Amino acid sequence: MERVISTGGLLSLPPKPQVRPYLPLHTLRSRFPSAAAPALCARAPASALHGLSCRERTPSIARPTASRDPETSLLYPGIWGKQRKVPIFRAGAAIPADGTGSAELGEKKPKLLGVEITTLKKIVPLGIMFFCILFNYTILRDTKDVLVVTAKGSSAEIIPFLKTWVNLPMAVGFMLLYTKLSNVLSKEALFYTVILPFIAFFWAFAFVLYPLRDAIHPIALSDKLLAALGPSFLGPVAILRIWSFCLFYVMAELWGSVVISVLFWGFANQITTVEEAKEFYPLFGLGANIALIFSGRTVKYFSNLRKNLGPGVDGWAISLKGMMSIVVLLGLVICAIYWGVNAFVVNDPSLPRSDRKKKEKPKLGMNESLKVLLSSRYVRDLATLVVAYGISINLVEVTWKSKLKAQFPSPNEYSSFMGDFSTATGIATFTMMLLGRLILRKFGWGVAAMITPTVLLLTGVGFFSLLLFGEPLAPLLGSLGMTPLLAAVYVGALQNIFSKSAKYSLFDPCKEMAYIPLDEEMKVKGKAAIDVVCNPLGKSGGALIQQFMILTFGSLANSTPYLGGILLVIVLAWLGAARSLDSQFSPLAKKELEKEKMRKEKAKEPLIAKEVKLRENDSLHESIASKDSTNGSPLKEKLASESESSSETSTGRSQ
Repeated sequence: MERVISTGGLLSLPPKPQVRPYLPLHTLRSRFPSAAAPALCARAPASALHGLSCRERTPSIARPTASRDPETSLLYPGIWGKQRKVPIFRAGAAIPADGTGSAELGEKKPKLLGVEITTLKKIVPLGIMFFCILFNYTILRDTKDVLVVTAKGSSAEIIPFLKTWVNLPMAVGFMLLYTKLSNVLSKEALFYTVILPFIAFFWAFAFVLYPLRDAIHPIALSDKLLAALGPSFLGPVAILRIWSFCLFYVMAELWGSVVISVLFWGFANQITTVEEAKEFYPLFGLGANIALIFSGRTVKYFSNLRKNLGPGVDGWAISLKGMMSIVVLLGLVICAIYWGVNAFVVNDPSLPRSDRKKKEKPKLGMNESLKVLLSSRYVRDLATLVVAYGISINLVEVTWKSKLKAQFPSPNEYSSFMGDFSTATGIATFTMMLLGRLILRKFGWGVAAMITPTVLLLTGVGFFSLLLFGEPLAPLLGSLGMTPLLAAVYVGALQNIFSKSAKYSLFDPCKEMAYIPLDEEMKVKGKAAIDVVCNPLGKSGGALIQQFMILTFGSLANSTPYLGGILLVIVLAWLGAARSLDSQFSPLAKKELEKEKMRKEKAKEPLIAKEVKLRENDSLHESIASKDSTNGSPLKEKLASESESSSETSTGRSQ
């Protein structure tokens, strides 16, 4: 052996050997470490362990040092040596190359109020963004109605024509433009490209367009057209008369559908995981109603500014500048939060990312959608719910706003009332969201689904009754300090508040729950068909009915009896569809619960069997360890005698 080592060649040793630390591997030697391992483990750097961590453990079996067999000693140095504490290597979390991270697999992450800090870095900015977006939307929604309804030469009759012939085409055009831009720009550039024009327009409207309204509006041309066409065309002509106000109306509507639905929820779904979404998305809904309350108070404050202004000052212009300044400021805050989240949160490798894949919805045409609706009674009933809500809420809302203008003709008075209305809507919706879960649990799906049409029916009957029979009720209402018009305004406000709060807290959850028991094909196709046919029909159906009534009977006031009758028919059909759907949904939901229960039981069976097996193994190890500890000295004597006999035999053979 010495000759082989001393000669040059592949097996020769270097003239100046370097001393390197010994790093044990997962081999037989690491299963039975040597005595020098604790010192090596203590000296070795953490990065050299590559995901291995050390802890000391006393072996349960230690053999005496009587044996001197060199081959056995090389293979089992830990067993034949003295009993001692030795390091045991176990798998841990690998340490990244940059030195960050943890070497322990089960290391606890820091938490605040029971929520991980890494999660709060995403959820808190998203919550602030959502609050600012909804705060702006409430101010814009109240302001747009004030502008188009109280403007000179306009009335609430403009709203049905505005929604159908201006709002809908611009929404479609914007979505086509957004689709093309999304193929060219990055996500961050697309966000800024979409939201910054909104912010710039609202600033320009308050400080440029509104002060120049008399110069840019074609008032003379509109008067000639109205004289030629007749008073029935007051709504369409008013769109031309106050075109800048109508443009503000459309931009305010698009803020709700684009900035909330497309930009915010797209960004939130991009950076949150499924578990985080389940836990925190419902809180965003509650936060939206809190924003509604505060923004309503803001509208009320700026609307009352005119009380402290001198004569001849346009109080509405001052209020408009103040509210739009807040909208612009919060818009810039939204952009700053978006930039900060992308710069410091999204690019942080320690944060969990969303692994959700966007589900591709089937693109059904109109004919295919109608076939799906006609083929299933269940889907038809569900579609009736969607269409009935859209039509009925529009029928009442536009009529109520016409009476609201009659009661509060001044823009500041109208805006002040809308501020109170928004605050009351936020409080009612917040309360109903807390009660919605209790109603669903205690009374079931059928009762929860029929609360919204029942509320709309009762308040709608009261509202139209006051409009039709206000004069006979005038003495009774006068004793209460109200006129029939003011009573109709208050009842219409209650109708809108309760119907919207019931819609957000009960109607929407019940509608989404109704899809659950369907099979996968019908679930996907039915939802796509309702999106294609029923959603547009529900949103524009009420406006189309009102346009027909206005053009036929001359004005919205002359159409009131007929609109009340149409509302009654639609709500009764809504209640019938809800009852029919409940008779189908409840058995299917019961079967779905039974299937879910069976799936959970089947999933638990392997876990229970594994737990029983682990317990048996633990008891077996404990029994072996106890036997080793009680029979340690006889075992040592037996091993010593065996080693002595083997050494004597080898000595005899050598002799």
